Amino acid sequence: MRQLKGKPKKETSKDKKERKQAMQEARQQITTVVLPTLAVVVLLIVVFVYVATRPAITK
Repeated sequence: MRQLKGKPKKETSKDKKERKQAMQEARQQITTVVLPTLAVVVLLIVVFVYVATRPAITK
């Protein structure tokens, strides 16, 4: 049967497995890439604020 142009095709079990695998890989990337990068950015901000606000040492 011919598919109409504007209508999406029905998802097959193979498509569903591929979609689930892609979502799993995305979740894994969040833990291995995004969180460490975010931690480094927060750490840099904390260090910058500490250095900018510490009292000056005068002799």
